[in-house]
Amino acid sequence: MDLVTGFAAGLLIAMVTSPVGVSGAVFLLPVQLSVLGVPNPAVTPTNLLFNVVSGPGALVRYRSAGQLTGPLARLLIAGTVPGVVLGAIIRVFAIPGPQVFRLVAAAVLLPLGLWLAARAARPGAADRPPLARRTVLGLSVVVGTVGGVYGIGGGSLLGPILAGRGTPMTVIAPAALASTFVTSIVGAGTFGVLAYFSDGDIAPLWLLGVCCGLGGLAGGYAGARLQPYLPERALRLLLGVLACGLGCLYVVQAVV
Repeated sequence: MDLVTGFAAGLLIAMVTSPVGVSGAVFLLPVQLSVLGVPNPAVTPTNLLFNVVSGPGALVRYRSAGQLTGPLARLLIAGTVPGVVLGAIIRVFAIPGPQVFRLVAAAVLLPLGLWLAARAARPGAADRPPLARRTVLGLSVVVGTVGGVYGIGGGSLLGPILAGRGTPMTVIAPAALASTFVTSIVGAGTFGVLAYFSDGDIAPLWLLGVCCGLGGLAGGYAGARLQPYLPERALRLLLGVLACGLGCLYVVQAVV
């Protein structure tokens, strides 16, 4: 039953999130913790495993549509890959407890959600000048580190920032998902290595992660195919509200 639930959750989440370059792992996390009962810190590499399995679904569609081109994906990958290795080490040795982990999750979700909602509420607002390549690379390292701690790869967190600086969503979505895919492979492998040097539930739950990922594989392809027909403003507002709600929930769980 847990495997069926995981597949369905991955399918629905990826279908909604892939059009804006978000893998869906950020929203799969509470399902793993609260519904599927994945222990800490195994939830993080299991989330990365979800990204690895589900990522090709949307990427294949974006590539066939000619959107997976340009230097942005390579720039994001160059920063997030070393960052996710550092984040995995921090996650295992410095933030193993569930209470601190929930606060870290909230610290990621709330700003992300507020940014998405603000941009959706003010679609006519003028975009700021595009970020310099060096700035994007630096942000990618920071985001990759956070992604290694949180289990979301990291690429998707830069999407709202780049969108607010004038980069079209048709460029951001495939680049962010490509970065998340590559970074998640590196992150999952790092957790696998760390599992040999640490005690506790560090290795991913392979079967569950694959089942969730297969759902995400189908959902990601469907979401990428639907991207040209979906209203970007409504979708970003929905993602922002969901992220803020989940962030608030984690704060409550951490302090109660």
